[in-house]
Amino acid sequence: MNNVFESSHPLVAHKLTRLRDKNTDPKKFRELIREISALLAYEVTADLEVAPLRVQTPLAEAEGVELKQPIGLVPILRSGLGMVEGIWGLMPTAEVWHIGLYRDESTLKPVEYYNKLPVEPTVSVCLVLDPMLATGGSAVATVDILKQWGVSKIKFVGIIASPEGVDAMHNSHPDVPLHLAVIDDHLNEHGYIVPGLGDAGDRQFGTG
Repeated sequence: MNNVFESSHPLVAHKLTRLRDKNTDPKKFRELIREISALLAYEVTADLEVAPLRVQTPLAEAEGVELKQPIGLVPILRSGLGMVEGIWGLMPTAEVWHIGLYRDESTLKPVEYYNKLPVEPTVSVCLVLDPMLATGGSAVATVDILKQWGVSKIKFVGIIASPEGVDAMHNSHPDVPLHLAVIDDHLNEHGYIVPGLGDAGDRQFGTG
């Protein structure tokens, strides 16, 4: 499927295995989320536009570049928060905008409860962050919001996806690339990814 990129990096696969383990404690779980996010960010940002920049080294002038477009990180609350630090470490000037959505457990549909985006977009590129692309409802709703805001370029960054979530995003937003660590087998009757890793928010924050 076009615009779907599943990582083949051995470090991602190694860390993902530890992330899945039910015996991984919340502290280590958060560390792994951060580390996998940083590895994915390296792949996600390969096509960012740059502008030339000359700098003075201790010996001479050197030709270099700097990022041309302002970048926004948009974690879907709450589980997306854990991905911010890993990517922010590589792009410390990126803006962070939070969008709060929760899944109605009876309908499995997203419900928006928090959105503080300013009237006009302040970034050109947005990376939507959510460890789990399950039904795809929250991701689709977030991209809807960002497009209405006027962002010109949007990418989704996730760790584990279901085929159903990938299809939902592709059908609603075929122009948005999906960068993922892995695509799992299926969703169960409760809307959880199988084999997955359980509830990413609960496992990060020790609330499960």
